[in-house]
Amino acid sequence: MLDHVYCTDFWCEKEFLMGCTRDWLVVCIIFNAWLWQLVQGSERDYSRDLLDSFVYDNVFQKLPRPRTGKLYNVALPANFSGMEVSVVRLRARRLWKNGSNYSPSFAIPRWVLPWPFTRRVDLVYQNLGNLSSSYYDVPNHTLVAPVIGFLAYDPNRSSPNYGLIELTLMGRDPIIVRFPNILTQEDGNVTMKCVRFDINGSLEFSNVMKSSCLVRRQGHFSVVVPYQSNRATRKKYWMMGIAAGVVGLVLLVVIGVLAYRWIKGERIKKMERNSERSEGLDTIWVGRSRMPTASGIRTQPAIENSYLP
Repeated sequence: MLDHVYCTDFWCEKEFLMGCTRDWLVVCIIFNAWLWQLVQGSERDYSRDLLDSFVYDNVFQKLPRPRTGKLYNVALPANFSGMEVSVVRLRARRLWKNGSNYSPSFAIPRWVLPWPFTRRVDLVYQNLGNLSSSYYDVPNHTLVAPVIGFLAYDPNRSSPNYGLIELTLMGRDPIIVRFPNILTQEDGNVTMKCVRFDINGSLEFSNVMKSSCLVRRQGHFSVVVPYQSNRATRKKYWMMGIAAGVVGLVLLVVIGVLAYRWIKGERIKKMERNSERSEGLDTIWVGRSRMPTASGIRTQPAIENSYLP
């Protein structure tokens, strides 16, 4: 039964479930779903690591001997269009004394040391642009800014510590990560949060401070807002539609009442005008009924031939 646990296709999942008894069916389903999510998360973290390694290898191939203290923009292959990469090589003593402000998105303070210690440090800056959601996501949140990041590398290939290294902040000043484009996306009803994607796959949240994030470690960063489900959105639209319908119905009733009163008033005025033009009629009693008569108004009969007796 356990041989089928690590399969990722539908057939293996079906075979795994068939091996479970009815009493343990729910447990098997939950375990299988958890294992599938674990595999998916591991694959995503692995793709991030591959991307970082590919970017730095591409930088090293195109710039085998970059000048110290100069920022280089590095072009990537066509399938990574939309992603921006730049690199600067610094001496450790200069990084300690002055920090680094070569990238407009990052401000690294002074009193920073590489660990393990190296004499020179390659700072690789990344802006994933439209590829951000392909490599990074935050559960129950939506990215409102591209994922940007910087990583420090040991440029000495002969060193046993060659590869990714850490930057240790010895002072109180944090690293400033700037997101100027989120100023147009701020909404009083939505709380934006800074998120840091660590190289081990963990997430760290912090508050947005004037379209910037304050951090103390390298990695990748973005700004997120809580995700609103389709059900909540539909409920909101339903409430808006009901409110609009009630308001429309009230307006329709008011307009109908006003129209009825106006038509009734016009009829009364017309009847009054007609009554003013006509003459009054006399009345007589016929049995117990009182009826109008026009005897005084009718033309009296006259004899046509006067010679008749």
